Amino acid sequence: MKVLITGGAGFLGQRLARELLSRGVLKDAHGAPQTITGLVLLDVVRAHDFGDARVRTEVGDIAERSVLERVIDDQTSAIFHLAAIVSGQAEADFDLGMRINLDASRLLLEVCRQRGHQPRVVFTSSVAVYGGDLPAVVQDDTALNPQSSYGAQKAIAELLLNDYSRRGFVDGRVLRLPTISVRPGRPNAAASSFASGIIREPLNGEEAVCPVAGSTRLWLLSPRKAIDSLIAGLELDGAALDKQRAVNLPGLSVSVDEMIAALREVAGEKVAGRIVQQPDERIEKIVGSWPGAWDTSRAERLGLAAERSFADVIRGYIADEGIEVR
Repeated sequence: MKVLITGGAGFLGQRLARELLSRGVLKDAHGAPQTITGLVLLDVVRAHDFGDARVRTEVGDIAERSVLERVIDDQTSAIFHLAAIVSGQAEADFDLGMRINLDASRLLLEVCRQRGHQPRVVFTSSVAVYGGDLPAVVQDDTALNPQSSYGAQKAIAELLLNDYSRRGFVDGRVLRLPTISVRPGRPNAAASSFASGIIREPLNGEEAVCPVAGSTRLWLLSPRKAIDSLIAGLELDGAALDKQRAVNLPGLSVSVDEMIAALREVAGEKVAGRIVQQPDERIEKIVGSWPGAWDTSRAERLGLAAERSFADVIRGYIADEGIEVR
């Protein structure tokens, strides 16, 4: 089986690649395990190939048809479409967000249609497709009403993938990712970047700025469970999704105050005390439009799951990154 990951040099792309190489197999459309013979990692910078002969790295602009035609052929059975411009950057640079989040997504689907072999395509969407006057608990079929350019771009791409699947051009599935926390590394341009920063930086002995009120509720998923969900999502029987290809992934509904309390529980008062409240109206407006909880019963019936507590997420992050709490 040949697999493509767009955004293959990114945080999730690299973790997903490593896990796929470790497993060595993916289930095909009939549920039978197939050996992964090739893994293509596409990004605007060179991805790490892990020294594995199965990996081919490609550098290119995903919004260019020639690039996608180079990496998608009739042997490409599975595609994880992770490449995206993050929320804050998409709001600041409308043209870039439209080009990568929307235009490139449609182009990817068009190249798949041109090849004519109906590959399975996982598209990572976001809580940002929701907004406005939301119910207390959002459902998979709650009306999309994004309040940011990023959310609008993701919502349109969702609808396109649903229709391309209906027409039989691809076997698509939309996985709406909660905010991923805790991400290692440094802050990025995502409006939700603080959801990792207020845990990561204090654990590294640094001060962290929290730009939203403590009562702000977020829907969170750990990197570990995000990767498990991406693979499980691709392996789902398309018939089980029926006409609704979008799935709200399980996660944890946690307020910022609860996140800080979990950090205090795991790492102590000294670490939690490194968080400083500094309201940012722009970030509060974007994040405040997202749902803080959603019904995941459908995802759970499909075999997807999250951690039981945010304290467990923090413990997993400390273990994965080999952090010595100080």
